[in-house]
Amino acid sequence: MPERVVEVDPQRYQRWRERFEESNAARAEDERQHVVAVERFEHDPLALLLVRRGGYGVGVAVGPELVAHKVGTRYVQSRTKKGGWSQQRYARRRGNQADELVGACGDHAARVLAALPDGAKGVRGLVLGGDRALLAQLLEDPRLRPLRELPRRELPDLPDPRLTVLQDALRRARQVRVTVLDP
Repeated sequence: MPERVVEVDPQRYQRWRERFEESNAARAEDERQHVVAVERFEHDPLALLLVRRGGYGVGVAVGPELVAHKVGTRYVQSRTKKGGWSQQRYARRRGNQADELVGACGDHAARVLAALPDGAKGVRGLVLGGDRALLAQLLEDPRLRPLRELPRRELPDLPDPRLTVLQDALRRARQVRVTVLDP
């Protein structure tokens, strides 16, 4: 039986669950859907780190609002089809540009987190989005050490970070994830 994940706003979850149960009560036993897991992410304040090649977004949220944020772009060259020495040179260049992107993101994250009364230590949850390798490299930054052990929610399917994407990541991070088993 296939499983799927449904994201529901926390304010709407109780009513969603009631409607789900009502609609399934009328079905035959072999046609019923079943909730197999409910995952909430209720940590406050949240740190948001979004990184993709070419862009970054960092933010701090208290409740449903971003209280501090920074988004920006950095150029990271795309892959090339050329072979030989050119390919190796472009790979090194891409690596250097990606390192600069991660460095800039780390600088901005440290500055944004410093706006909290306790700095990064005051954060209770972490939302990560984008390129996993770049995020892992970003979390190696000593200034972001307090974030490493926090409960986290990952959103790898986000597009290039912009302010609207950062706001959408916050909204999605706060949603209740319901795993439904379909017949």
